[in-house]
Amino acid sequence: MAAFQVVQSQCSCYIGIMIPRKINVPEDHSFFLFGPRGSGKSTLLRNHFSDRLQTIWIDLLDPEEEALFQTNPHELIRRTDHLSPNSWIIIDEVQRVPNLLNLVHKLIEEKRLLFALSGSSARKLMRGHANLLAGRAFMCFLYPFSFQELQPNFNLEHTLSWGLLPSIHTFNDDSSKKRYLRAYANTYLKEEIQAEQIVRNLPVFRKFLEIAAQMNGKPINYSKIARDIHTDHSVVRNYFSILEDTLIGFHLPAYDISIRKQIRKAPKFYFMDTGIKCSLEKTLDIPMIPKTYSYGRAFEHFFILELFKQCQYREKDESLYYLQTKDDTEIDLIIERPGKCTLCIEIKSSDHIDSVDIRSFKKITADFNNSKSFIISRDLHTKTFSHITAYHWSDFLDLFQKEAI
Repeated sequence: MAAFQVVQSQCSCYIGIMIPRKINVPEDHSFFLFGPRGSGKSTLLRNHFSDRLQTIWIDLLDPEEEALFQTNPHELIRRTDHLSPNSWIIIDEVQRVPNLLNLVHKLIEEKRLLFALSGSSARKLMRGHANLLAGRAFMCFLYPFSFQELQPNFNLEHTLSWGLLPSIHTFNDDSSKKRYLRAYANTYLKEEIQAEQIVRNLPVFRKFLEIAAQMNGKPINYSKIARDIHTDHSVVRNYFSILEDTLIGFHLPAYDISIRKQIRKAPKFYFMDTGIKCSLEKTLDIPMIPKTYSYGRAFEHFFILELFKQCQYREKDESLYYLQTKDDTEIDLIIERPGKCTLCIEIKSSDHIDSVDIRSFKKITADFNNSKSFIISRDLHTKTFSHITAYHWSDFLDLFQKEAI
């Protein structure tokens, strides 16, 4: 059997329908499954292992289970003593009891047991010197739904406003969706930040989250944010690293051939979901109206998230960047692909693209070596302008998934 396989049982629920996910999880090797809270990790694992015999499930979200394993980690040895080699043990929210990983290591080595270890935060494990099993468990990451996963039920306007967390699709009215997203932000603060004592000043961190959401998709000005929340720029840098470590967002580095220059240029930061961003920014009550600035920003955010998820799931070492010149001409997204040409992408929310829309993009990409250039929009018609091809956003995502670009 292949080490990795897409299995139809890897699903999340969507308005009563089980949706296959695009993630590839190992079939015969232990693995960590990390992902932001509410991305569907537990549902995926329960469905994936539903027909396996001799599978043990340990849910550390259960306070009694967490307390038991905190005080007596060797309970894991007793619960698994009867299992035969290649039996599966699933531990949900493993970062709550990181000391268990030493025993997991022992059981993998001595009894050849297999473990699926999920968590909504890798920070405590990665920065707390926990035993990450030295290759004995692969690293997998699950994200909110994607466009391809939801076809043919995908709705762009709904996604721009509410995002793609699986649970958001279980609510029928906007009021419930607002409550869910606001509760999500509070739960994140309470269970990911406060409970783990990651930051000392929670009110300052709350204000930081709102400003970071307002700055979503813009080059980070650490000093300005530090002034706004009355702290030091090094604290702001640490706060952004917390967001990335807890998988609530990711950095998009500035592009430059020189690695040193990349490091000196400010990255952008994108939250992992448009709904989470709107909730933290406190704009859930503002409707998304085409041809407005906020709609354009949300559309760009959505499209970059889609390409980020595709690149992460197919595990081909593709790297994402943005480029901004001294005169503020910008390429929204650059994708470097090993052994293939680089992709330069301009994202516009317009429903009609003509030559006027591509002037600056055409100029900046004209001398870009070994590359292909694309304009992405809501225009339904594929068009060609010199070395640039214009695609409807859904057509490009399908072609990119098929690696036909």
